[in-house]
Amino acid sequence: MTDHRAKSAPSGRLTGMRIELATEPGDPQRPNEDYASVALPASGQGGVLVLLDGVTPPEEDYGCRHTVPWFTARLGGAMLELSVSHRDMTLAEALAAAISRTAAVHRGTCDLSHARTPQATVVAARWSADTVEHLVLSDSVLLLEHADGSVHPVLDPRLDQLPPAVRARRAAVRALPRGSAERAAAGREYVRAVEALRNAEGGFFTAAADPAVAARAVTGTTPRATVRSLTALSDGAGRWVEVFGAGSWADCAGLVGKEGPQALIDRVRAAEAADPECTAHPRGKARDDAAVVFVMP
Repeated sequence: MTDHRAKSAPSGRLTGMRIELATEPGDPQRPNEDYASVALPASGQGGVLVLLDGVTPPEEDYGCRHTVPWFTARLGGAMLELSVSHRDMTLAEALAAAISRTAAVHRGTCDLSHARTPQATVVAARWSADTVEHLVLSDSVLLLEHADGSVHPVLDPRLDQLPPAVRARRAAVRALPRGSAERAAAGREYVRAVEALRNAEGGFFTAAADPAVAARAVTGTTPRATVRSLTALSDGAGRWVEVFGAGSWADCAGLVGKEGPQALIDRVRAAEAADPECTAHPRGKARDDAAVVFVMP
């Protein structure tokens, strides 16, 4: 965890800064596929946060010799550098350039046309004295806490808006006994149905090797004066709200602001441990990688 506090000049441009982040693998025996970072420009004005949630690859060959953590480290690092040093680029343009840069590193050795080439969800925010820009792609979340205490979750809803037939397949899988051959077979059919919608019209989008997906991200700008804090969550941390129903997004932002990112991850782990078979709270993984970035700019 990192905690950074800085005071501003008497200009009133900033009154202080608080930065905290925490990340933890879902399984200590497996590498963490999440990426979390914050950068402040040398000018001392503004900053950028970037959080990626790597998509766990299938067990079979996926056309790439590299791991998902390798990919998220490079894509996240490129996105951070471009966003903080090229303020003339929008966040979507920075993401497109970061995807292109990362793809160029391994295009000669890997099949980047494979549907499951390494990929990730993306959350980014960039703030200045005047504005806060945001970008969200796929199922990670950015929480904007406003000066009046209200919280606005920035979400990309497409993964939750899959066609009814696909959602019905998911419900059918969850109704079958865990560990049964029937559930395994139904699960494979459901995965195939979802994969057919990955980075496809009418489906959902993740950052892989095609820079064009950056234009599909949810983006926007908010006046800096109206923003009190920013909280970025990978879906493994956001499940405190979305899966376990332990509180609202406002409750989540309040918890992180009061007790810090690790406190949220600890609560997620406790909820996961209380339901190890995923019966009370159905989910794809019993435990998932979790990452949280909190900034009070």
